[in-house]
Amino acid sequence: MKNLRLSILAVAVLLASFITAKAQTADDIINKHIAATGGLENWKKITSMKLTGSINAGGTELPVTMTTVSGKGWRMEFSINGMNNYQIITPKGGWMFFPIQGQTKPEAITDEMVKESQDQLDLQGPLVDYKAKGNKVTYLGKDEVEGTECHKLKVTYANGKEETMYIDASNYYHIRSVEKMKANGKEVEQTMNYSNYQKLPEGIVYPMTIETGNGPLAIKSVEINKTVDESIFKPSEVAAEKK
Repeated sequence: MKNLRLSILAVAVLLASFITAKAQTADDIINKHIAATGGLENWKKITSMKLTGSINAGGTELPVTMTTVSGKGWRMEFSINGMNNYQIITPKGGWMFFPIQGQTKPEAITDEMVKESQDQLDLQGPLVDYKAKGNKVTYLGKDEVEGTECHKLKVTYANGKEETMYIDASNYYHIRSVEKMKANGKEVEQTMNYSNYQKLPEGIVYPMTIETGNGPLAIKSVEINKTVDESIFKPSEVAAEKK
């Protein structure tokens, strides 16, 4: 009889665990993630951000700057062999100027690339107010990233792009993304890893190391809500030469 009671108790515990796991929703994960990384109020205060750092490309450290004004423009630039190179994304257009590849003037990128890159203009990320942005988020359960237990969220952007986000189950930091996007009419997949989170004076927690297929990006400084000259979001060789 005692053994029977223990068996019933064990089954009850297993059922309770199963029900709790099934009850986990995308919104639960999102709310905990936003709270862990600074809170909704702090994130909504951010209107501009400038990241300064360097990327290790084959053992060579390249200085990199990324400047974003929410909803208006994103610019990434780096210098190599004394030449400034840049890429720009705005709501209606985008340009590349890579003299290291032989370009002599800025060239417009395709409408498809502009559409796929609009998330660069969203400083809060796809999870903050995701429904209002037209994004859909689905909870895919748990998985592991290099031994770390994670919650998996599938994000379908309003423009159709898909991203799988891996949220650390212990601290709710975003540690990996796998994006599916179109380039030249073909679907490509890109993986990005995020680590070395640090709390900034503005109250948000931000990853200072971002690993991509092009090499690890080490962020050295993050400037938030500083005045940005929006002329940098226009394609100009002159603008590219300014530091």
